[in-house]
Amino acid sequence: APVRQVSGLAEQVEERLFHLYGLHNEQIQERLQELAEVMERVRQAEAELRQVCRTVEAAYHDLCL
Repeated sequence: APVRQVSGLAEQVEERLFHLYGLHNEQIQERLQELAEVMERVRQAEAELRQVCRTVEAAYHDLCL
């Protein structure tokens, strides 16, 4: 009987760990998705900033001529 009890307990622990791992994995996936979205916005902002810099540079160049 004790062996069966330990075996049953081990099974319960295993199920619980599997459940927790599933939840944790889901949260990690969500965070990675959020990070990817933020990085994409950063890339867009950098592109816009480069465009602004080119425009200012061109305007400055025209003023100096």
